[in-house]
Amino acid sequence: MTPPQLPAVTEPARLTAALRKAGALDAGAVREVKVLHERDTVVSHITRLGLRYVGESTGAPQSLILKTPHADFAKTLANGGRHEVTYYTKLAPKMPPQLVPRCFDGHFDEGNLTWHLLLEDLTDSHEIATQWPLPPSREQMIAIVTTLARWHAAWWDHPDLGDTVGTWASTEDSAQRMETFAGHYDRFADLLGDRLSEERRILYRRLIDQSARLSERYHSRRHLSIAHGDAHTWNFLLPRAGVADTVRIFDFDLWGINVPTGDLAYMMAMHWYPERRQAFERLLLNLYHDTLIESGITDYTRGALDRDYRWSVLWHITKPVWQWSINIPPLIWWNNLERVMMAVEDLGCEELLG
Repeated sequence: MTPPQLPAVTEPARLTAALRKAGALDAGAVREVKVLHERDTVVSHITRLGLRYVGESTGAPQSLILKTPHADFAKTLANGGRHEVTYYTKLAPKMPPQLVPRCFDGHFDEGNLTWHLLLEDLTDSHEIATQWPLPPSREQMIAIVTTLARWHAAWWDHPDLGDTVGTWASTEDSAQRMETFAGHYDRFADLLGDRLSEERRILYRRLIDQSARLSERYHSRRHLSIAHGDAHTWNFLLPRAGVADTVRIFDFDLWGINVPTGDLAYMMAMHWYPERRQAFERLLLNLYHDTLIESGITDYTRGALDRDYRWSVLWHITKPVWQWSINIPPLIWWNNLERVMMAVEDLGCEELLG
């Protein structure tokens, strides 16, 4: 009997069908399901399920991760769930293995806006690099950036982009998004008062004024890929000590077609203070480029990567404003604002505004 707190998708018969369809279970069947652990994230609910089988179950997973909406955000953030289910069920199967957790089942119900994902449980073999907000070690950063480059390379200028994989934003879409941003920014600036310097206000106004020209990089539809959209280092699972395995990326509710350096800029310029960023930025950009080449991306120069990275860092000054607009706490957006502004200054990104 399935415990009453579990949704219907975890009924033994349904799990058996899902695992058989995914090729993870042959002759046996799920006999019992129990909750091993559960927790809320900011926008979702994570349940670790233990499984017991009847019959032959060699190689079948002994546990699964069930991801469902957070009760407080099930309706308001439903599109993120829709997006993530699409990623795991449509895109992930077409990618090289062992870049993301394996998905055994996923569904989004358009009628009531509920969704679920049944994912590979990597709890025993993998871990987050550090406790937020501590940055990862040098070795951890190298492993994370290598995996990110391989993940980007899998969809780099892929012919399905904008066709069966994701959608292109039109120039009109970009203009509308910037108009929305400008409204948020005006309220943000009014709120901060003298805590937002005149120099930074000028930078924001120049970015808004130059946004159409800056957006031409995206609208070229060249050297683009699937970007994660939230690629901080706490969205990567690293093998535990003594485990011979690869890094996995997770949380795909914000993926989309974009300039891939947006993920690098978000990871480093947005989240690392200058001393650490300056110590490892060049190393990691070199590593990223080398990994692209090893993955078959041969027409993207190291200079182009630098230009795109600076372009992405400049655009990321918009991120704290967007975060503020959806009520992300100041503990997050204020520190992000300070760090990304220091990166803009260090890298001379203002030059891109002409």
